[in-house]
Amino acid sequence: MKTKNKRLIGIVLAVAFLLLIPLIAMQFTEEVVWTLLDFVVMGLLLLGTGLLSEFIIRNVKNLNTRIAIIGVILLGFLLIWAELAVGIFGTPFAGS
Repeated sequence: MKTKNKRLIGIVLAVAFLLLIPLIAMQFTEEVVWTLLDFVVMGLLLLGTGLLSEFIIRNVKNLNTRIAIIGVILLGFLLIWAELAVGIFGTPFAGS
């Protein structure tokens, strides 16, 4: 199997593993309450970030440019995640 395909499988498995964490936590505590929509949105956000990063790794040859673009992608991921989690910007995007 090619290295590129192994990375894609790794991305999908990492997303599944990360989504298992809140699913398992919901079985043991009342403090973690996710709906199906929460799982879908976080799954799409994680998968989109991973696949976009993989696209950049495959197509951008300059290492410094690659690192900068992936850094911007990760920053965007973190800002969207924070907004969805606690509404740090107060946009309608977070439901406020």
